[in-house]
Amino acid sequence: MPALLYPEIEKSQKKPEVAKMSNKTVELIAPLSGLFVPIEAVPDPVFSQKMVGDGVSIDPTSNVLLAPAAGKITQLASTFHALTLTTTDGLQILLHIGLDTVMLKGQGFRPLVKEGDVVALGQPLVEFDEAVITAAGKSSMTEIVIANGDIVTNLQAARGFAHAGKTVALTVTMTGDFAAAETAAAPAGNLSDAIRVPNPTGLHARPAAVVANAAKTFKSDIKLVRGSEEANAKSVVSIMGLEVQNNDEIRVKATGVDAAEAIKALVDLIRSGSGEDCGAAAAPAAAPKPVAVPRPAPKAHSDDPNVLLGVSASPGLAVGQIFQVRQEVIEVREAGDNPQLERRRLEDALKEARQQLEGLKSEISDASKAEIFSAHQELLADPELLDLALSAISAGKSAPFAWKQAFTAYADKLSKLKNELLAGRANDIRDVGRRVLRLLTGVKEAALEVPDNAILIAEELTPSDTASLDRNKVLGFATTGGGATSHVAILARSLNIPAICGIEEAVLELANGTNVILDGTKGSLRKNPSEAEIQDIRTRQATLAKKREEELAAAGQPAVTKDGVHIEVVANIGGLEDAQQSVTLGGEGVGLLRSEFLYLERTDAPTEEEQTKIYGDIAKALGTERTLVIRTLDVGGDKPLPYLPMPAEENPFLGVRGIRLCLAAPEILRTQVRGILRAAPYSKLHIMFPMIASLEEVREAKKIVAEEKAALGVTADVKVGIMVEVPSTAVMSEIFAREVDFFSIGTNDLTQYTLAMDRGHPKLAKQADALHPGVLRLIAMTVKGAHAHGKWVGVCGGIASDPLAVPVLLGIGVDELSVSVPAIPAIKAMVRKLNKADCQKLATEVLQMGTVAEVRARLSGLVD
Repeated sequence: MPALLYPEIEKSQKKPEVAKMSNKTVELIAPLSGLFVPIEAVPDPVFSQKMVGDGVSIDPTSNVLLAPAAGKITQLASTFHALTLTTTDGLQILLHIGLDTVMLKGQGFRPLVKEGDVVALGQPLVEFDEAVITAAGKSSMTEIVIANGDIVTNLQAARGFAHAGKTVALTVTMTGDFAAAETAAAPAGNLSDAIRVPNPTGLHARPAAVVANAAKTFKSDIKLVRGSEEANAKSVVSIMGLEVQNNDEIRVKATGVDAAEAIKALVDLIRSGSGEDCGAAAAPAAAPKPVAVPRPAPKAHSDDPNVLLGVSASPGLAVGQIFQVRQEVIEVREAGDNPQLERRRLEDALKEARQQLEGLKSEISDASKAEIFSAHQELLADPELLDLALSAISAGKSAPFAWKQAFTAYADKLSKLKNELLAGRANDIRDVGRRVLRLLTGVKEAALEVPDNAILIAEELTPSDTASLDRNKVLGFATTGGGATSHVAILARSLNIPAICGIEEAVLELANGTNVILDGTKGSLRKNPSEAEIQDIRTRQATLAKKREEELAAAGQPAVTKDGVHIEVVANIGGLEDAQQSVTLGGEGVGLLRSEFLYLERTDAPTEEEQTKIYGDIAKALGTERTLVIRTLDVGGDKPLPYLPMPAEENPFLGVRGIRLCLAAPEILRTQVRGILRAAPYSKLHIMFPMIASLEEVREAKKIVAEEKAALGVTADVKVGIMVEVPSTAVMSEIFAREVDFFSIGTNDLTQYTLAMDRGHPKLAKQADALHPGVLRLIAMTVKGAHAHGKWVGVCGGIASDPLAVPVLLGIGVDELSVSVPAIPAIKAMVRKLNKADCQKLATEVLQMGTVAEVRARLSGLVD
């Protein structure tokens, strides 16, 4: 931008000739001419959210980057678009030319210095060609960021127009001598009290990722301490390597400007389960003695020579022929070229691997399964893994050799851990490691030529292998490694592929083409089956397949009982892909959009614009003839948000969650309501509030909706309803029905609150049964109260998808069943086989029973 456009700014701007420094305050001079832009306004979240550090940006009119202070070039990117200058006072200044300009791979940049050079204030550092940058569609906006913000107590960024080498860009107040600060011991106050880890399987990959992501939001150096061992809290791999088990005592140690805040946030997060549903196990009053998680027991061995045993990884039956899968060996050269060139090769491979993983995530409709590849993306940015590889490169090794050495060492370290779950994550590191290694070496992944009716056999399959299996040819698989908790097993279940893990090694000796029966449910592989055995399995499979085909063929037909009563069958969804799939499977709308998917796994709240687009896209996918019920944010102590600090709770299920949390943070609720309301023109929009326990909560929430609706000028008839998850709401349903338009019963929570049993408790989960007569009576009470005022009732909990429960729910009078997307055709088909009058008689009978066993015995004969 020409300076003459800003004459008044030019006149008022301070223009010192030299930098003025002291051991407390440093003035950094603008390295370029141009317009100052606040760092928060940079259109790149890495900078605008200050993930790298605080500072300022310049939209440049000059093209030679000058040193903003005297110091030493301690880092120069191999693509020359970024460098770090460390001043004599220890201030680390990151200078980053352009946005996403690493993609130019050095084109358009000419370095005028090298790493290790000592430079003077105003000395030219890098010359760049703005025409090349803009021709590639990149911005030349340049950032000046303080990378070691832990020694900074105050930072003032300039505004107006910058003159290179003259105008002060940043005024930084420091704590004092940085070198001393680096080596000083952490104050005693920077170590937390002991925390007992509530997670049943300890800090495995998912909670480790949650902790690491939260830690990365702080500038301080943060460690997790267990006994004499420490782990980098910002590294997923490092945390997993600490092998923290259930009930282990750990502490949080932090050193830096925000150490106290970091310790408090991570202590609260760990106590609450680090994003996992640990229920009452969180923060126990008197924890039992820690129990070590044993290594897997020796593999089971069958007395039948034709049967090999393993662990059930994914249920189901498959009859096919053995096909052995062998992993190729990738050769690497040890000696490297110039270290800068090798680092650049590694950066490029990591970037491409992230893009590949993003593509894999988009191919998996189940968001919880796609998170596996999000975890792989986290591993690509793991600081300790990268440090290990970069150290080897600096020592003269090639990028492929350094990377292979780094990920292999980490995988081997994890595989030796006592905790089976953590040991299983070594496979994930090898998977993502080999992905990058193939990119570094140019070795194309060999296409797996699988024959028809294949049962794959391997020592290990990776999550990437599993996600890309051809379901038309692969009927099942068995591996000698892994277990039921591995990511491969999770993916197999999501893809409905029968699978066995940890099977006897003798399976590797079976010849290709050998006939076998794989029973994923029992964890057994039968070789040399008789023709009668094969025929029996195939008959059972054919019967089930024919039934599924008939259900799919009739999926578009309405769910109307034999005596003419229409039951609306809709979907529980977690995003746009689920909504689109539900339409193709005959879904008549959405009975529950879990909006939490927008809020979790991120460090900041979703904006109103983000929410507006996503809700609008989902509504458009459904169309104006279908209902869309959006549940407002349902998180709390059991599902913490890193950007909404909450104190640890003894029992998060009885704490601040659902509507309680949203009313305590009304701006989050108002932002969400505005985003939801803008979807009103595209479908039959309904807003539903979770965890309602009192009329006051309903009235306050309704008031917010009314105010935002009026402010936006929305005139559509947007229905407002509540979740029935608390017994008091069911008991008062007739009163609540005067205030709301509809009810949706969340049977999972209603069951645990009614029976006082945590549905995730390992010993009580089976008893927390939604078909308990007490729960069924509360459902009946809710329906009666709603119908007295002409309001409809849906069920969106787990029993809506259970064929065993459907007849009694219809008999009680439920108007809507909101089910998992794949279950839509089957549930609609079942409704069409029922007679509402018969169901009513059945419900009357069942509601008089006293035990779950009696209820289940009565209902089991009704389902084929």
